[in-house]
Amino acid sequence: MTPFTTLTAVAAPLIRDNIDTDAIIPSREMKSTGKTGLAEGLFAPWRYLTPGGRDPNTEFILNQPAYAAAQMILGGNNFGCGSSREHAVWALAEYGIRAVIAPSFAPIFAGNCTRNGIVPVVLPAEVVAEIAADGGPVTVDLEQQRTSLTDGRVWPFEIGAEARAMLLEGLDAIDLTFKHRADIAAFQAADRTARPWIYLGDVPA
Repeated sequence: MTPFTTLTAVAAPLIRDNIDTDAIIPSREMKSTGKTGLAEGLFAPWRYLTPGGRDPNTEFILNQPAYAAAQMILGGNNFGCGSSREHAVWALAEYGIRAVIAPSFAPIFAGNCTRNGIVPVVLPAEVVAEIAADGGPVTVDLEQQRTSLTDGRVWPFEIGAEARAMLLEGLDAIDLTFKHRADIAAFQAADRTARPWIYLGDVPA
């Protein structure tokens, strides 16, 4: 996973409340179990004129030239609600989205973001609207935990320590566990001494 430290990029305003994972990528667009081949289906119900088609809806924000290279999305309340499908985050990541700024996120969706290199930035609705009205590049600084505009306006944001570490270091959940190898080995050694009957011998390599 690519580490995230600081990013300055265009943010596409998609400020609608309760954008669910079926809108982010409908089930008909999930044609594989892998993380690739999903970007074309991102926001398919809004991005294309017909279900299953690929004729672009020119009114949709990501189809507008100013936001064609957007790497951030400005969203509304409860972004990523609905089903827990991780494909929604995979589609965003494959498209090139590295951060979503919204007043609130569905908890499972936010967790999926941090496990796939996307920063879920929580800011008040009025701040999200202010950023959208500016229309210029947005900077998300994960190290300093702040979002800013080129004119100097700055807003701090909170993110959990574990999520922050995963994003900064480019770690998935397994990598994060492996950081505690020494503690795990020490526990196993102590437990083997305390409860030798549990261990039937080393598993062959």
